[in-house]
Amino acid sequence: MQIDLNSDMGEGFGRWALGDDSALLETVSSANIACGFHAGDPLVMRATLACAAAHGVTVGAHVAYRDLAGFGRRFIDVPAVELQADVMYQLAALAGLAHAAGTRVFYVKPHGALYNTIVRDEMQAAAVVDAICEFDPTLALLTQPGAVVGELATRAGLNVFHEAFADRAYNADGTLVSRRLPGAVITDPDEVADRVLRMVESHEVEAIDGTVIPLFADSVCVHGDSPAAVTMARAVRARLEAEGADVRACCAAAGSQTAESDPQPVTEVDEWTLE
Repeated sequence: MQIDLNSDMGEGFGRWALGDDSALLETVSSANIACGFHAGDPLVMRATLACAAAHGVTVGAHVAYRDLAGFGRRFIDVPAVELQADVMYQLAALAGLAHAAGTRVFYVKPHGALYNTIVRDEMQAAAVVDAICEFDPTLALLTQPGAVVGELATRAGLNVFHEAFADRAYNADGTLVSRRLPGAVITDPDEVADRVLRMVESHEVEAIDGTVIPLFADSVCVHGDSPAAVTMARAVRARLEAEGADVRACCAAAGSQTAESDPQPVTEVDEWTLE
């Protein structure tokens, strides 16, 4: 069993801190770092990147709608050309700071409302894919199984990896339960660890209504803004490794070309990927 463990981080802003990124970076294998649109600022981004580099954690760009007030969790009906430029702007900002920190960006994982929208919205999904292709087609995309954005990215020649959520409840159709509903976020570390082990071993998860649904994932996300995020991530990793799982980044091998090389679309997925 091989699986990536990722977490959203770098989501502080100015004097306000959110999450214990330094502790999470001792546990996860991939870090989705906010790029300043839903959270994060240059100082926060730089510090998080430096810490990720020090721990050998693979870096991804956590791009979002331009929505600091709503933490990127509100849908914005933005024109495709504007969304494409916004995504490229965020990628450029994180890539530049990553270079200064001695690391690089390997993949893109959209955040919040943008992440959920491009599961089904072809126009916005295409804008995100076009932004990645134009900026750097060696970057991989991390999204949920069955998402429209994943299909479009695959057609465009990007590497696509799929993720599951350790601490979020699922609907019977495989979508995430809205955060507005009770039970949407799971907070017990032992329960979360049990769910993740089942996802990795049996490729399935129990939905909120009791339905068992198939779930094939290359990576599992523990949300960094959860109060118990560090405890949860440690519990998940400990449970996985106790059962013989190899926890390592899934997107690093696919994006292994250096920033100095001529970018070419990567069409082969790392051999251990679960799909």
